[in-house]
Amino acid sequence: MDTLLLLKALILGVVEGLTEFLPISSTGHLILAGDLLDFNDERGQLFEIVIQSGAILAVVWEYREKILSVARGLGRDRLANRLVLNLSIAFLPLAVLGLLFKKAIEAHLFKPLPVAVAFIVGALLILWAERREHVIRVQTVDDMSPLDALKVGFAQALALIPGASRSGSTIIGGLLFGLSRRAATEFSFFLAIPTLIAATFYKLYKERALLSADDIGMWVVGFFAAFVSAFLCVRWLLRFISNHDFTPFAWYRIAFGIVVIATWQFGWVEWTAS
Repeated sequence: MDTLLLLKALILGVVEGLTEFLPISSTGHLILAGDLLDFNDERGQLFEIVIQSGAILAVVWEYREKILSVARGLGRDRLANRLVLNLSIAFLPLAVLGLLFKKAIEAHLFKPLPVAVAFIVGALLILWAERREHVIRVQTVDDMSPLDALKVGFAQALALIPGASRSGSTIIGGLLFGLSRRAATEFSFFLAIPTLIAATFYKLYKERALLSADDIGMWVVGFFAAFVSAFLCVRWLLRFISNHDFTPFAWYRIAFGIVVIATWQFGWVEWTAS
């Protein structure tokens, strides 16, 4: 296996793990990182989707007791049934809209410049949401109603725009709809499980012709890099939100978007797909 390719897989795995559950857009970072690493062809794009499974496993491991409790109580326990129903409802908007518009979005928006603009617009939405009066109706994930889940699901659908951030859309949407900061964050984590699993298997099936046994080493490196970095990131974020809001992520997004636009405008970086 090419050592340089393994290094690229390691870098992209870490990028995926660190950005998947923060409101800063993993897709946007992977598009930009893949462009810089010259690993943004169809093979690279497939790799970026599939290493999400490492990030998924990190959430499953962190919440293994909750997930096992829900699995054991499904059909018998009211709270377990409600959580599964809410996740199913919240998953639908992204799934339906993704099937309808994903091809057009990938053709026109999976490029560095649109991603940079989405970074900045998303940051302004975070700043606006954090400066509003936050009226909490829902303290925990278990308190959510199906209508709450549907609203968050439509917010998650904004993540079809690369750079918008799936976690950012669901968390900030949850805050706007009356969820506590912890409930919005944890529901975003749980919702990531069916969302990312579906995206991974869909991409694997669609691009199965690109799968090769020669890439196993690359997959393994990317998977474990994503798992470890996502696990650490999830634990850090849960501690962070107990004493902070999401404003720092908004300023990061603005700075990051400006850097990308500036490097493109002045020719400092040759973005190949801008």
